[in-house]
Amino acid sequence: MASQNTSKKPFNLAIVGGGIAGLTLAITLLQYDIDLTIYEAAPHFGEIGAGVAFGPNAGRAMELMSPKILDAFNTCKTGNGTDSHNSSWFTIRVGDARKADKDGFVKPGKKVGDALFEVPFTKGGTRGGVYRATFLDELVKHVPDHVAKFGKRLDDLSEAKDDSGDLVLHFTDGTTAQHSAVIGCDGIKSKTRPWLIGKDDSASQAFFSGKYAYRGLIPMDQAVELLGEEVAQNSQMFLGYHGHLLTFPVQKGKTMNVVAFSSRKTWDDEKWVVSTSKEEMEADFAEWGTHVQKIVGAMEKPDIWALFMHPPCKTYYKGRLCLLGDAAHATTPHQGAGAGMCIEDSYILANLIKEVNGVEDLERAFHAYDHVRRERTQKNVTTSQQAGMLYDFELHGDDLDKIEESFLSRMGWIWDLDLEAQLEEARKIMHNESAKT
Repeated sequence: MASQNTSKKPFNLAIVGGGIAGLTLAITLLQYDIDLTIYEAAPHFGEIGAGVAFGPNAGRAMELMSPKILDAFNTCKTGNGTDSHNSSWFTIRVGDARKADKDGFVKPGKKVGDALFEVPFTKGGTRGGVYRATFLDELVKHVPDHVAKFGKRLDDLSEAKDDSGDLVLHFTDGTTAQHSAVIGCDGIKSKTRPWLIGKDDSASQAFFSGKYAYRGLIPMDQAVELLGEEVAQNSQMFLGYHGHLLTFPVQKGKTMNVVAFSSRKTWDDEKWVVSTSKEEMEADFAEWGTHVQKIVGAMEKPDIWALFMHPPCKTYYKGRLCLLGDAAHATTPHQGAGAGMCIEDSYILANLIKEVNGVEDLERAFHAYDHVRRERTQKNVTTSQQAGMLYDFELHGDDLDKIEESFLSRMGWIWDLDLEAQLEEARKIMHNESAKT
């Protein structure tokens, strides 16, 4: 936290949600001695355990934001694999035996499970996978106890009646809190988003993407025994018809994270995560090849995760409410960029708020943030859905040459962003200077 000699800004912020987006924003703002409170619905900070990947764009944002955030990441991150594959995002393979000809080949010289090509990172820098719960635990260490209030599930917002322009948060426990502004970091099931966009607007709610996933973790020793070191210790993606499976190392290489995707037209359960039987999961991949069947067979206690996404909305702010991270642009995971986009958001918004000297300028900061972030983050939502179709032989069919061409050209715009230039553009907008065209 910044020195106590620093004078406090004449405003206070509410951050709704204590996930990765809310915590990285808070840690960065606390450096600048911004008065803030995090409201978290759960009784304590916590996260469902799953692997999450960060590309070099996210790593650069962490470097620029705070050594505390970067240290938290480096403490628990796992590289993309062994030294020979560390510059590779994924090694791409066909996992579905139905693609093979009568001799088992999916293309000349390549059989089911063989490596077809690698997708290289187009930019160097800090990157890697983390076990989400571990990363959150590391971030929490840098949030002072008095900053967070737990068991505060947001029900609604209203404008203060004292002519201050403040917002009042209404919680399900009957309590309220008044703040100069509210940052909605409350995820895909956000309560701040409908209030901003309009509860009757279709863009206020996420919709089912047509994909669902089985998630699992396999001890690396077991994974190596099943698949060999080359496959188990490096990031892999197995393509197929209306499904795909990916693996990558997490927990400093001690564990192989598995996500196995499949398709359905609708999702009719109220819950987005439901338990299923191992038999049902294995049935989804019954016609796939040996590699995939070994991986699926080793996954215990499977859950199905329905994958929802947000439709585009026209703005990320209204008055003194601003949306950040998944509350603004919840996406499918197919480009491994959703969490990274949240970190980018936090970097841009925190640095704009740093330059706000009075409460009347908060909206200018929100406007500038919205201007530079909305197009990029909504593009990720759209192209991520398309990527899922690509991997599932639904975009270019099972034409492996077209799939390779698409793969090798679709990630550069995500990884190669000049964040400092984007912040400079936002600053110019905020200070009423003309942005660079």
